[in-house]
Order: sequence, then C-alpha cells, then structure tokens
Amino acid sequence: MAEFSVTVSTGEAIGAGTWNKIAVSLVGTRGETPPLRLDHPGKEFSAGAVEDFQVASPQDVGPLLLLRVHKAPLLLPAPVGPVARDAWFCRWFQLTPPQGAPLRFPCYQWLEGAGSLALRAGAGERVAGEERPAGVAPRDRWGQPRVGAGMLVGPGARGGASGAGGGGAGVPARLTLSCALTAKVPWADDHPILQQQRQDELKARQDSYHWKTYSPGWPHCLDEKSVKDLDLNIKYSVMKNSCFYLKVSSAITELKLKGLLDRKGPWKSLNEMKRMFNFRKTPAAEYTLEHWQEDTFFASQFLNGLNPVLIRRCGHLPENFPVTDDMVAPVLGPGTSLQAELERGSLFLVDHGILCGVRTNLINGKPQFSAAPMTLLYQSPGGGPLLPLAIQLSQTPGPASPIFLPSDNKWDWLLAKTWVRNAEFSVHEAVTHLLHAHLLPEVFTMATLRQLPHCHPLFKLLIPHTRYTLHINTLARELLIAPGQVVDRSTGIGIGGFSELIQRNMEQLNYSVLCLPEDIQARGVKDIPNYYYRDDGLKIWGAVESFVSEIINIYYPSDASVCEDGELQAWVWEIFSEGFLGRESSGMPFSLETREALVQYVTMVIFNCSAKHYAVSAGQFDSCVWMPNLPASMQLPPPTSKGQTRPEGFLATLPPVNATCDIIVALWLLSKEPGDQVSMGAGGRAGPALGCARGCCFPSLDQTQHCHQLMDLGPFTSLSFPRGTHEHWAYCKEGQIIK
Repeated sequence: MAEFSVTVSTGEAIGAGTWNKIAVSLVGTRGETPPLRLDHPGKEFSAGAVEDFQVASPQDVGPLLLLRVHKAPLLLPAPVGPVARDAWFCRWFQLTPPQGAPLRFPCYQWLEGAGSLALRAGAGERVAGEERPAGVAPRDRWGQPRVGAGMLVGPGARGGASGAGGGGAGVPARLTLSCALTAKVPWADDHPILQQQRQDELKARQDSYHWKTYSPGWPHCLDEKSVKDLDLNIKYSVMKNSCFYLKVSSAITELKLKGLLDRKGPWKSLNEMKRMFNFRKTPAAEYTLEHWQEDTFFASQFLNGLNPVLIRRCGHLPENFPVTDDMVAPVLGPGTSLQAELERGSLFLVDHGILCGVRTNLINGKPQFSAAPMTLLYQSPGGGPLLPLAIQLSQTPGPASPIFLPSDNKWDWLLAKTWVRNAEFSVHEAVTHLLHAHLLPEVFTMATLRQLPHCHPLFKLLIPHTRYTLHINTLARELLIAPGQVVDRSTGIGIGGFSELIQRNMEQLNYSVLCLPEDIQARGVKDIPNYYYRDDGLKIWGAVESFVSEIINIYYPSDASVCEDGELQAWVWEIFSEGFLGRESSGMPFSLETREALVQYVTMVIFNCSAKHYAVSAGQFDSCVWMPNLPASMQLPPPTSKGQTRPEGFLATLPPVNATCDIIVALWLLSKEPGDQVSMGAGGRAGPALGCARGCCFPSLDQTQHCHQLMDLGPFTSLSFPRGTHEHWAYCKEGQIIK
C-alpha cells in the first residue's frame, strides 16, 4: 500500500467552497482504486483554501492516466440527513508520491451536484531519479509525448526493469505514476482508457448543451430559456452578476427620478435632451455632443465609429444613385469631376440597402419609419478628412427621393444625415453587433463545448475567448430581443425588423467578411487614411495569427494530421451546419485540410469573439447617449422634397422620450466593463473559461512576445472611437493610447 499526499486548491470566488464530501480515485493502465476520501478534522474546501490530505492506495494501478474526482452530499445523522448538494469551484489537485516530483491536475471548473470528473495531469513527464534534457521525451509517430514514457515513482508497485514498473529481481516493487502534457490531439491518446475518457466527456457535454432554432434563418443557439438554468461554468460570476443588476437598478432609478423614463411624448428641444445627456456622460460622449452636426465627424464614424465595416471604395456609381457633377462640385472643387475621382479611387460608398422594405415597429402605439439610404463620400487629397458628398434616402431614385447635398438648407441636410445615422443604428445593432458579435460567437462556443474535449489543444486555445458568451446571449433572449422587451418596445424596426435583417445578412454572409485582411481587401479600403479600425485591427489579427500558428505547428506537424483529427473536423462541421445552416455559398469551410487553413480559421474565431466584438460594442453608449447622433427610431417618414424641414419637424422625427431612455440604459449596460474583465494578452486570476486553458498546455512556446504584441496596441477602445477626437486622449502611431 502506497501513501500519497494530495493537495487541493479551492477557488476564491464567493460560494466557491463546499460542504460536500470529496474523494479521488487513481486511474492507471492496470486498474482504478476505489474512491479515497479526502478528510481531516475541521471544515474542508473553504473558498481560497489550499489543503493537504494523506491517502493510501490499496493497489498498484500501473502508470497513472487519470485522477477521478468524486463529489457527494455530506451525510449527517438523523434527523438532519444529507447536506444540500452545493457547488464547488476546484482550481487544481496535486498528487505527490513518497518519492518523485508532484503531479498537478488542473481543474478550474465548478462541480455541481453529485458525480465524478476525470482530470488529466498538467505537468511534463519524468522519472524520479532520471535526468532527461529539458523538453525531451519519447514521442509517437506524430511527435506527441507517449503515455507512460516517463514516470513518477513511489514504493509499492510491481513491474519489469524497463517496463511501466520498477526494477528487476530483488528490487522493491514500486507504484508507477506517469503523465503526458494536458493538451493532446486525439491520436496522441493511444491508451483505450484515455480515448474512452475523451468520448465520455464529449457525450456528457452534448447531453448538457443542446441546439435549438430561436428564429427561422438565424444561426442556431443554446437551448435554454433562462440564465437560471445555465451550468455554473458558463454563468456570470457572482461579481459580474451583482454589478449588472446594480447598474440596471441605479440607471432606471435615476431616469425615473428625472421624470424621463415614463414620458411618452416627444422631446421639446435639443436643450431638453441635454438633461438626458448628463446621464453617465463620458469624454467621448461629450465630443459627440460638440461635433455631431459636423460633416467631418459624420463621415469619420464610418471609419472609426460603432459600425466601421460597411464603407467600401466606389469604382462606379450605382445606377439607382444618379449623382451628377453639378451636385458635388462645391465639395470636389474646380479641375475635377465625378468620373475623375472614381478613377482616382477617392470616392467611397456606404449602402444601407439591406433595410429596403424592412418591416417597421409601433412605439407607444405610434407607427415608426425606416429608410434604406445610400451615402457617397469623398476622401479629400493629401490625407485630408473624409467628407460626405451626397445622400439618397431610398434605393429608388425619382422626384420623391431627392439627393441631399451639403449645400442644401441646414435642416434638410442635418435631417438627411440623421436618417443615415438611424440606418446605421438598425444595421449595426441587428447585423454587426447581434449577429456577428453575439450569435456567431455563440455558435463557435457551442461547437467548442460539444466537439472538443478539455484536453484538446484547440479547446484550451479557444475557450478563454468564449467567456460569458452563452450567459449574455441567453440573457439577451430574455431581456432584449424577446417580444415586448427593449428592442420591440423602443427601436424603429422592432424584433420583426431585426429578424428580417439577420435573415437577409445570413443569406449573403461570406467567410471572407469574417476574416479581417480579406474583408479590408474586398471593400477596397486598404489605403484610405485615418482608418484606425483597419490599422489596429490588422495588428491584432497579426498577433493572434502568429500565436495560433505556433500552437498549430506544435500539435499538427503536417496537413495530414489536420485531416486525421476527427474532433477538429466535427467542430468545423458543426459550426458550418448549425451556425451557417449548411449553406455552401457562404464559403464557410465544412472541413479543414491544411495547417494554413486551420490557422486562418482559428484566428477568425478568436478575432471575432474578442477584438471585433469589443470594437463594435464598447462604443455604443458613447455614440448613442447624445441621441440625435444615433437615433434608434424615426417617428415621421423620410422627406420626399427639399426645403420643408424646420427645427420643430426635426425634433418631431426623433424618438420619443421614454424610448430614448430605454435604449440608452440598455446600451450603457452593454458598453460597460463587466466587473471581472481579463484583457487579451494579459494575465489574471482564472475562472472556469480561463483556468481550463492553464497548466502545462502548450510546451516549448514562449508566449511572451505574442502577449507584448497585443498589449502594445493598448485597450481596444482605439477600435471603437476615432483617435484624436478630443483632448482627453492622444494616440501614438503604434496604436497605443495615452491618457
């Protein structure tokens, strides 16, 4: 019988400790021990505790493959009975034999109810007393460490001199313990027990996380109705949950005290709106208030504002946008023409045609209106500002659809720009934000949980970037996009219009749109000046791609190894079938055949879940708190002639007071730091999503350079608001932010 020291680390989060009974079993090539209770006098497994226990193994299990953790309710004498099955957050176990180095078993998960969990060791391989060059271990045909290749030994086992056990005749029997690195591709697990563990884990996850169709034509999503039903490992932390509901309560209370949230009438004046503007204002929001009417600021938001993904170079004017030289001569100046500027590549187009004919909503019982505008922009020479040239508020030219120009009456031109900004709100919130930054990352998250076991290197690589995705999306389906909730009661197109936009975009969505370098190339904006979303985004893409490439090259030595990874291929197929609904015209891969394709695909997933998500999300409040800059609805139809707009008509077109406040509260919450944020490239205390990627996951890789590449870019706010837009912030050429 061999005695071992078992060290257990419990997480520090509120509620991380448990009163339940914890036991462990050693699983080896020769068998499995019965559960060995971890017990000592006093309370065990308190939050933040690191505790040592002594256990005795009654048998030789051979080279150690797994540590199985058992959790069961504590039984107290009658009439008390069993203690409730409370959850426990375990960070790690460490198993130390009488001789040899300890083995660390990373966990970093919540264990709920009664049951068991199999853990793999997260340390490298070695034999007690044996010297081996650092990083060198016997490898299989794919270059992966072999199970049993190195051993940690303790007294009590039997075996031959060169096998999985100890010495020859006359040498005391020894219990042998061995482990490989935690991260393993499927073919590296050449023992049936490890192969079965992968299959069992995936089956359990697939039984826990089911797909459902939320709305026809949308990507499929998690089949849960409420965040109350979610697994603790995908739920908000207690800190984040508390911060969220405190923010909701304080925001609603403040606006109710001001008498704004329940007022259904129109705004009386722009000055009255400033009462609302004082709600949680920021330096960026103050800049918006000061400059929202300026043409240069209007145009700059297509490059570095909330929705910097629509602008594209205009090689020829659309037939349904009949702009003439005379219309734009005041902006272009003498000595040039539309055709000359088209050939020079200095004209750009933002087309909101996806809004054409979209259904509209009722707010306070009053019908709302929508437009599908086209906006022509001019890049002034010498790196000057981008300027608007012309706006048409429909896709059908004619007498009832005039082309508005900067030379028009001030209020005509301002109203036309405001209609464009309303279209920006609708397309951004439904497509860029909800679909691309939430629904597609949910697909990536679900497929990762259902098709990649914890030990898969891609699981460890991807899971930190999916943190809270399933919780926030489930919450959104409860509180934001459900019938009668915020989108339905306070936006101009309502959830019906949102659904139409998502369906339309899904029908035309292409893989290249999700890959930033290809998207920049396709839109022809690789050299337009002052496009910081492009500049900073490409740096982040490059840093992520470099890191991903090194990881992939460690675990996939050839293109053939990519093809032979069944778990990887199932992951890609599930994203294609459940997320992109099996539509081959999307260009989304349904299998991957090369390392290069795998690197691009994984980079795409990480970038869209992290950097792009933040770029199109964090600036929502800054852009919208001064409502005329980004109105969520319009109460009067688009103008059909010029010279009719007056200040009172402009105000009457804007959203009513209560709808304005409703939207601003929602966007303020969506824009705020979560309360327990961990930045890309930065360290921090690990939770369920982050911790499961820790341990010795990625050998022989210096991650420092990649972390520096990410941190050198500064916070991602540089992606969500233009540089140099106000005196509080200055941006250096490398993309760093200096406050």
